[in-house]
Amino acid sequence: MSSNLQTQNSKVSNGQLIRGLGLTAAIAVNVANIIGTGVFLKARVMTCNVGTPGVALTVWLVAGLLSLAGALTYAELLAMFPRAAGEYVVMRDAYGRPWGFIYGWTQFAIARSASAAALAVGFAIFLNDLLGGSLKHVYFSLHLPGGYDVPFGRLQLIALGAIAVTVLINCAAVSFSGNVATVLTSIKVLLLIGVGLGAFFYSNGDWSHLSQANVGGACEGVSITAGGTAGFAAAMLGALWAYDGWNNITFLAGEVKQPERNLPLGLIISMFLVIGLYLLVNVSYYHVLTPTQIANVAASSSTAAEVVRRLLGAIGVTLIFAAMMTSSFGALHASILATARVPYAMARDGLFFEGLAKVSPRTRVPIRSLVVLGIWSGVLALSGSYDTLTDSAIFALTLFYAFVAASVFIFRRRMPDTPRPYRTWGYPVVPIVFLVVTAWLILTTIWNTPKQSAIGLGLILIGLPVYLIWSKRDRVRAADERK
Repeated sequence: MSSNLQTQNSKVSNGQLIRGLGLTAAIAVNVANIIGTGVFLKARVMTCNVGTPGVALTVWLVAGLLSLAGALTYAELLAMFPRAAGEYVVMRDAYGRPWGFIYGWTQFAIARSASAAALAVGFAIFLNDLLGGSLKHVYFSLHLPGGYDVPFGRLQLIALGAIAVTVLINCAAVSFSGNVATVLTSIKVLLLIGVGLGAFFYSNGDWSHLSQANVGGACEGVSITAGGTAGFAAAMLGALWAYDGWNNITFLAGEVKQPERNLPLGLIISMFLVIGLYLLVNVSYYHVLTPTQIANVAASSSTAAEVVRRLLGAIGVTLIFAAMMTSSFGALHASILATARVPYAMARDGLFFEGLAKVSPRTRVPIRSLVVLGIWSGVLALSGSYDTLTDSAIFALTLFYAFVAASVFIFRRRMPDTPRPYRTWGYPVVPIVFLVVTAWLILTTIWNTPKQSAIGLGLILIGLPVYLIWSKRDRVRAADERK
């Protein structure tokens, strides 16, 4: 028996994960990463974009259904390939090892690491707001070529601390991380339900607000005002960004129990839950405030803060900042948990540093991968502002959504007889709709942020020579082993 246990521990330490996440944890990890700050911040901008509550709510619903189309498409793929860093496995098997590497490189080096860094910076900003701006002190700044300054102060220390804490939490067994995600997500969901129901039952709101329009609202910092295709498109882009993260559980596909059942259910249930919450909260905003009042909310504040202030007074503002902090920290925790599986899976395939393929014999999680991800995310958190980091992430994230979703057609043709525990509902219409919307998002991103998109594309393409160098290194090593 002792010999068997030693063999098992040795096998696990060399890279095997265990399936410790049930359906509830899978849903929680997904919801945690979807609900960040968008639901608190986007109502003002979207009201200015489209002018009326009815159109704004329609945008939230349509954006949710389009994201659901992506989840339905991914569900088939992940049920077929329920392994760690599931999207990486799909890319590798659909397009070949070079594109699998470029996907993994992009997610680790740019997209998801920048997204995690942005969440950490957002957490620090909300804590600063909660403390009345007392964290703005800067200890020193690094002056880089091109006139670019990198400040280091209390905000940066808080962001680094948040990343360090989430890495530490996720070094425990994945079942513990799943429980943490479940608790944080439950708090987040209850807070949103509290805002929504509180606005209906404990305010002097008026349902007639939903039939009014923004007239003369300040729309501070919003370049596109009400009406027209441009306004609708801008609002849609904002709503889709608020739904982003719906694929988070795919990275943990190798650690979900009964993956053929729980991965599709986790993706789909989490999307329906978030759509319902977003609609509830946004209806409550318009019940309490007129569209013009929402448009007049300062860019430095949020619609949620104004609504809760009317419900609870000054203490309400404190509560909403605490809610935003909880939301950001929960999303950061889920993001770090999931993203660490990408370099781990690449290392298992010989496409990244060999040491990152090992897992802890005690907790059975890829601790080395978690630490490396935490360090890199910390570097990114120091190097840019919240907006810079999200701009860097969005282009790469959206581009690979399209590649992964398109692979459902490749596998239907190439592997028609492979068992599919779940088949995409509405195929081929649902995947096509998702691909069309994703293509529109990519083009819109390029149009609105050409510089950031060019930088994002350049960083992705850097993966090609890196892959060639890595492949040559592996060939040399293999030749040495044959001598």
